[in-house]
Amino acid sequence: MITMALSKGRIFEETLPLLAAAGIEVTDDPEKTRKLILATNQPGIQVVLVRATDVPTYVQHGGADLGVAGKDVLLEHGGEGLYQPLDLKIARCRMSVATREDFDYVGAVKQGSRIRVATKYTAIARQHFADKGVHVDLIKLYGSMELAPLTGLADAIVDLVSTGKTLLANRLREVEPFMDISSRLVVNQAALKLKRDRLRPLIDAIGSAVAKD
Repeated sequence: MITMALSKGRIFEETLPLLAAAGIEVTDDPEKTRKLILATNQPGIQVVLVRATDVPTYVQHGGADLGVAGKDVLLEHGGEGLYQPLDLKIARCRMSVATREDFDYVGAVKQGSRIRVATKYTAIARQHFADKGVHVDLIKLYGSMELAPLTGLADAIVDLVSTGKTLLANRLREVEPFMDISSRLVVNQAALKLKRDRLRPLIDAIGSAVAKD
């Protein structure tokens, strides 16, 4: 059995056409079933639904043979033990620094001020500010990032931005986009050796579908 780890939502929806190009169709609708293991039209291939942040862990430790995860998730996870053969070019967005509209971010950076930054992407944020030589205090949050500057918890946030509408609605502004994000195919290295005859054609078919877009 080949097991593929996916997360619900945008990544799942945008992965389906790539799987279809490889002749794989998920026969269960994740929005209409409580099942976490979904069947496909291929008897030897199944899909498991996990949290986006858990996809690399499932693949790395053999709970799944392959999966789809955002570059942001992979950078935070570390990516050890994972083969990343394809940038699927789906679920695109960017990692950005955002602040209140009245906060002088550029001035604070120039003056060498210590900036309080709220984010769930602590590894990415730490590396970004270290590369710039900016001193920051990182505050780990798991949701509602936009509240942090509005309540005075932080001066800035580091978060994913797609359209920017959420920032605008909360009177925040994007001051420094610094990384393009898309989703990658990740493969368990041991599975690639043990199941090579089945995994390699699947990877190649998905790669061909990406190349046609």
